[in-house]
Amino acid sequence: MVDNIFLGGAGDNYDQPQGLTLKYANRHGLIAGATGTGKTVTLQILAEGFSKAGVPVFLSDIKGDLSGLALPGSNTHKLHQAFEDRAGRIGFSDFAYAACPVTFWDLFGEKGHPVRTTVTEMGPLLLSRLMELSEAQEGILNIAFRVADEEGMPLLDLKDLQALLVWIGENRTQLSLRYGNVSTASIGAIQRRLLVLENQGGTRLFGEPALDLADLMRTDETGQGVVNILASDKLMGSPRLYATFLLWLLSELFEELPEVGDPDKPKLVFFFDEAHLLFDDAPKVLVDKVEQVARLIRSKGVGVYFITQNPADIPEDILGQLGNRVQHALRAFTARDRKNLRLAAETYRENPTFDTEVAIREVGVGEAVTSMLQKKGVPGMVERTLIRPPGSQLGPITDAERQAVLNASPMAAKYDTTTDRKSAFEILQARADAAAKAAEVAESEEVQEQQTPMEREYSSARRYSGGRVGRSSSRVTRKKDTFASAMSQAVIKELKGTTGRRIVRGILGGLFRNR
Repeated sequence: MVDNIFLGGAGDNYDQPQGLTLKYANRHGLIAGATGTGKTVTLQILAEGFSKAGVPVFLSDIKGDLSGLALPGSNTHKLHQAFEDRAGRIGFSDFAYAACPVTFWDLFGEKGHPVRTTVTEMGPLLLSRLMELSEAQEGILNIAFRVADEEGMPLLDLKDLQALLVWIGENRTQLSLRYGNVSTASIGAIQRRLLVLENQGGTRLFGEPALDLADLMRTDETGQGVVNILASDKLMGSPRLYATFLLWLLSELFEELPEVGDPDKPKLVFFFDEAHLLFDDAPKVLVDKVEQVARLIRSKGVGVYFITQNPADIPEDILGQLGNRVQHALRAFTARDRKNLRLAAETYRENPTFDTEVAIREVGVGEAVTSMLQKKGVPGMVERTLIRPPGSQLGPITDAERQAVLNASPMAAKYDTTTDRKSAFEILQARADAAAKAAEVAESEEVQEQQTPMEREYSSARRYSGGRVGRSSSRVTRKKDTFASAMSQAVIKELKGTTGRRIVRGILGGLFRNR
């Protein structure tokens, strides 16, 4: 059984193996470094190692490079000889080209299977973060979720939430007495933010079939863990949507998975690329939630690895929980950069053979300063490590190769077709239709009460004759308009106009309030 993921060679001659112990892989980790220093390749080899050990992986592919995990590397690649030389130098005798079992996902359903959640599962806190709502607007969103629960109206997609907010606006007087002030201005602001979210592609995130977490935790027929790759190149155009979705997924794992204690290996490893997006301008309540999840989710068998340019991007309380670290080069061009570099160096257990701060500044591409948890979870001494070459393809695959992987995936039949079951939108629409019909009946009865007996007889004759009457009847009933007839015609005309629509709306609101 594999109990260690080989990362590379450490020491003066890079001949001392440096690896990540699977038993401590759920203690979380950090991959940091400036652009172009090798973070993506480090993520790739870790994903390969976990997959080979039978651990499923979820990661986001920002640039498209990680799609290469689906295909083996090639000895015709321009870096093949360099890879062979490096493998020999670090003592990586098992180096061989091999692919990983891969499933592609995409919020927009273009480069992978659609991945969706429901509005109810996302919850008011994350939705408020996603739409940048104020405290008052978030309060109304909480009211909407409470009303949906009490009225038995599932909130599956954005049109459900939009319809419910309209209903809340129409019944704000009664709701304000129970839940506090509900202003039309705040409802309008939420509706505008929902429109912005729609324009960013958020409509595709919400709906059914919703993602089943078990489908992210699969192994193939050989026992290898499936690598789930979220296509994020387009998604990064909406960074708040990207960060909120990944945080939701992390929260769902925390809520749904059972406690497993300290397993021999993780049940799932979650890589959060561009982690600074999660914390930029985030309210304290959200940061506290991330900290809570990071602290407790390891007991569910899930390891979380943050990938970012600078460790300073991660809040200190969360950074302190990341025991396994791979630090690529940091550049120190400004006073702030030098301060961050010094702080990053101080978080490692010192190695007497070199200066950690100098090493972080000087390591080259494909080289890193590493520290892995050792026996009993004690942080290992910092080492300069030459990272091993990847066994899967370096760089993106073609569209045709991606499509072939998608066509062979068992997830296609489950997620590629959208379903739309009865939810809040349909329930409210049915109530509105019933109320409109009741209003029409009430209007007809009111008009009949104001008609003369002869006019009622004429109306009855029109109904029985399909709207036509004989000449004699027509002449009799049209001899002279009475005062009551004129009034009834005025009422009918007014009901068809603006005042009539107000009356109908009043009846609709009354029916909903009575309900």
